[in-house]
Amino acid sequence: MIDIQTLSGLDFKSHLDDDFSLQLGPETLDMTLIEVKDIGQGERAGGAFSTLWQGPQSPVLSQGTYEMRHSELGPLALFLVPVAQKDAGIQYEAIFT
Repeated sequence: MIDIQTLSGLDFKSHLDDDFSLQLGPETLDMTLIEVKDIGQGERAGGAFSTLWQGPQSPVLSQGTYEMRHSELGPLALFLVPVAQKDAGIQYEAIFT
């Protein structure tokens, strides 16, 4: 698993609009990275940033840590927070400080 502390916003920006998979019990959910935004200084090299993910309408994930997989980045453990419900589904945010 990639050390999440070494990733920067640029690492994620190169994967905008990519699908990531999230395993939820026997079900696999597609999560699309739809936004990466710099949010100022942080403890990490490159500063703090947030990522916004689009998921399906159902199931709605509760706030928590989930393992997501990407074909190039591999498995990533991300703390996701549901932030909006749109016609396309539920949006989730992960913040990196």
